[in-house]
Amino acid sequence: MSNLEIGFAAMGVLLALLAFRVPIGVVLGGVSLGGIYAIMGERATIGVAKTMVFEFVAKWELSAIPMFLLMGAVAFRSGLTKGLFDCARLWLSRLPGGLAVATNYASAGFSAASGSSLATAAAMARLAVPEMLRYRYDPGLATAVVAASGTIGTMIPPSILFVLYGMFTGQSIGLLLMAGILPGLLTAFVYGAMIIIRCWLNPRLAPAIDEQVTWADRLAALKDIAPLPLLILAVIGSMYSGLATATEAAGFGAFASMVIAAARGGMSLRVLADSINDTLRSTGSIFFIAIGATLFSRFLTFAGVPQFMSQLAENFAYDPMLLLAVIAGGYLVLGMFLDPMGLLLLTIPIFLPFFEAAELDLIWIGVLVVKMIEISLITPPVGLNAFVVRGVIGNAVTLGTIFKGLVWFLAAEVLIVGLLVAFPQISLWIPMSMQ
Repeated sequence: MSNLEIGFAAMGVLLALLAFRVPIGVVLGGVSLGGIYAIMGERATIGVAKTMVFEFVAKWELSAIPMFLLMGAVAFRSGLTKGLFDCARLWLSRLPGGLAVATNYASAGFSAASGSSLATAAAMARLAVPEMLRYRYDPGLATAVVAASGTIGTMIPPSILFVLYGMFTGQSIGLLLMAGILPGLLTAFVYGAMIIIRCWLNPRLAPAIDEQVTWADRLAALKDIAPLPLLILAVIGSMYSGLATATEAAGFGAFASMVIAAARGGMSLRVLADSINDTLRSTGSIFFIAIGATLFSRFLTFAGVPQFMSQLAENFAYDPMLLLAVIAGGYLVLGMFLDPMGLLLLTIPIFLPFFEAAELDLIWIGVLVVKMIEISLITPPVGLNAFVVRGVIGNAVTLGTIFKGLVWFLAAEVLIVGLLVAFPQISLWIPMSMQ
């Protein structure tokens, strides 16, 4: 077999193993080392395994990942995120579908702090879904808004996906994080508008709430959650102003979250220990997959797959929109089988030559890739966020009802992606203003 044939055969084995639910980190590392051995022999395989792991984890930029994770863990464990839904409910409950709109924006804030779509879906399913069902909201709307709005956190900083995308594509992590702000806010706005319009046209979806709320109540709730948005704005502002790199901003965010938690009386040795434990577990899982992806990328290079892909990509160079459509379809299909991190790290080494051959802006493409991963989390039949919500609420709502409700959010995503493709400046305006 030629090196190229070995490369494509290994990719087939990789997909087959993933279909059998073998952990993606194990699959990426094992298939890569086996492929390198087939091409270069035992000594070269040992050498690659010894050097590449250290070279990857020793990169300074990657320290942003545990710092962002620690910031989110402290915010959650110390109760900084606890009042988000209540605050949004007090301010927005009078709108058509007010509780669903409140859930949408509360989830966006929660996921921006935690950096985890799945954690947001689980937490908001506990907080918001029972409240909406108590007020006789349509079960499909109540559950779907939690599943869909939880994905916004992959776009709004701090986003671990953007950090990893930047590492594997050589793009500025700070610019990527900034590029996700407006698309993330756009997603939250379109979701909210869609909910309001639907509930205005069909009030049975969300019966009006007869609740007397004073301005004193609203201001008190706003004061209670103020430290969290201020923390997120401080992290984003430090990067936008140039005062800090993404890594330094992550360290500042982690430290500031602990200071704020301590000032509010929410910090204890138990909270700190649990937060560190959460961070270590998440970091270990991410790094294990990322190391496997690094080995996979090097194996593909040895096999000549990127060069072959670059030549193949010339067929798309004259029609970038066709390229984007094909790759978007690939993400939606693979998203049925892979978690967001694994999906990103598996596909970037394969798709990057196509993007480069078509001379597409890799910051803009990064936003579109993360957006496709967002959408895959709510796409039937295996939208992970839908399963998370179903697992938390139990038998109160069927999985079919959740996916039926998500159809409206998928329709909203079609509009959002169309805007991001038609107007790249939505993604690029903030990064360009920093240069």
